[in-house]
Amino acid sequence: MFEGQPKGLFALALANTGERFGYYTMLAVFVLFLKANFGFSPEVAGSIYGAFLALVYFLPFVGGIMADRFGYGKMVTIGIIIMFLGYLFLSLPLGAGTAAIACMGGALLLISCGTGLFKGNLQVMVGNLYDNPQYAAKRDSAFSIFYMAINIGAMFAPTAAVKIMDYAQQSLGMGEGDSYHFAFGVACVSLILSIIIYYAFRSTFRHVEGSTKDAKAAGKTTQSAGEEISAAETKERIIALCLVFAVVIFFWMAFHQNGLTLTLFADEFTAKSSSGLQSMAFDVINLTLCIFIIYALFSLVQSKTSKGKVISALVILASIGGLVYKYGALPESTAVAAPIFQHFNPCFVVALTPFSILLFSSLAKKGKEPSAPRKIALGMMVAAAGFLIMAVGSLGLPSSGEQAIATEAGTATFVSPNWLISTYLVLTFGELLLSPMGISFVSKVAPPKYKGMMMGGWFVATAIGNMLTAVGSQLWGTSLPLWQVWAVFIVLCLISALFMFSIMKRLEKVAK
Repeated sequence: MFEGQPKGLFALALANTGERFGYYTMLAVFVLFLKANFGFSPEVAGSIYGAFLALVYFLPFVGGIMADRFGYGKMVTIGIIIMFLGYLFLSLPLGAGTAAIACMGGALLLISCGTGLFKGNLQVMVGNLYDNPQYAAKRDSAFSIFYMAINIGAMFAPTAAVKIMDYAQQSLGMGEGDSYHFAFGVACVSLILSIIIYYAFRSTFRHVEGSTKDAKAAGKTTQSAGEEISAAETKERIIALCLVFAVVIFFWMAFHQNGLTLTLFADEFTAKSSSGLQSMAFDVINLTLCIFIIYALFSLVQSKTSKGKVISALVILASIGGLVYKYGALPESTAVAAPIFQHFNPCFVVALTPFSILLFSSLAKKGKEPSAPRKIALGMMVAAAGFLIMAVGSLGLPSSGEQAIATEAGTATFVSPNWLISTYLVLTFGELLLSPMGISFVSKVAPPKYKGMMMGGWFVATAIGNMLTAVGSQLWGTSLPLWQVWAVFIVLCLISALFMFSIMKRLEKVAK
């Protein structure tokens, strides 16, 4: 899995891990912050959430154009600085007045601009590492590893947000609204770590930091350095990419309900406590120990030395021992906070990535590995299955407004957390088929002169999808039964999958 990869991959992945940890710490509680601090309705909070995500994912298009001209590394550094200022302003507890709303808006704009310069260009640099023929065959697995690193940061973010808020409320005596600012401050620290990692290991990827213009001036001849292709082929590649972008809009519209309607479902309809074996899932340490076991098992099988096998076996035994101890120390009941559900998706990404790489490597050896476009289409179908679980779990439940009345009266019905956990598991399968494979497809197919712009185009599609997440909050605020809310996303994912299969030959042709 990790063998034969260039060192620059791991340096760039770790730098991204720090930045993503801060981002997801903020995002885990953002909608709840808008409701608690400013008293915004779910519809208003959803609109702000969707607009922010849209900017975060639209601006990499602008950042990519700038990087194609001025250099990827330069834009990444400037982006981190701008993001730091944004999180700093967001962490200021200014209350709930007009000044606080204005400061929040300015902070969100800075975070969006900084992310626009950082996110896509870092991924272009990863792709450029694999334009070297020595590493070309490992491009898909590299982006799976890179995507896993993103989710390591995201995995601990919800727990960090909840713990820092608890500390602010219980130890510092702060109110709920002010305590959210402490969670936002975590992002400032994580960005400092990110820039330290970036510059400490810069020598391993410095050769891919420059722009296409710089590479041409240096006389390099690889495709990433500006090898020319015909105008007709350039046009065909751009059209193919735009068709893929059109499809993934609807995946992200559905998938990013995790921070909106799925979080609202956790807050309003899901049991507030858990006990027994189930409650262990709400402690990220337990999930981390399970991940250690998975990776140690892979190492045990794949290790070529007896020392490696012994170390792997010891890690497995120690992790199992830790889980047994944690189970024995379980309290009678464990409180379940709504934001904590957001740690399941990144945990599942990290845990399932080795199986994904193993599966597709095995299929590749047999000549049966699906193409990247085919994986994307299958990912859309799996996402539909995820929302089908939510639809089944929501049968018989009232609308959000009716649930609020029942909660006040003490007659509300709450469902098992297992419905949400199962949904996140299935959605993660879909994500692993679509997101890292989509990024890899863009880095491979994008015309050399427009790599930054086309990677930015991937994020523009994500931005539109994120803007459309607000549709979920609009449906949430109606009298619709909840199962019908989830049915909307099922239908959209299935239609998108069918469209992908209808244009598959065209996409696979440009990917060869």
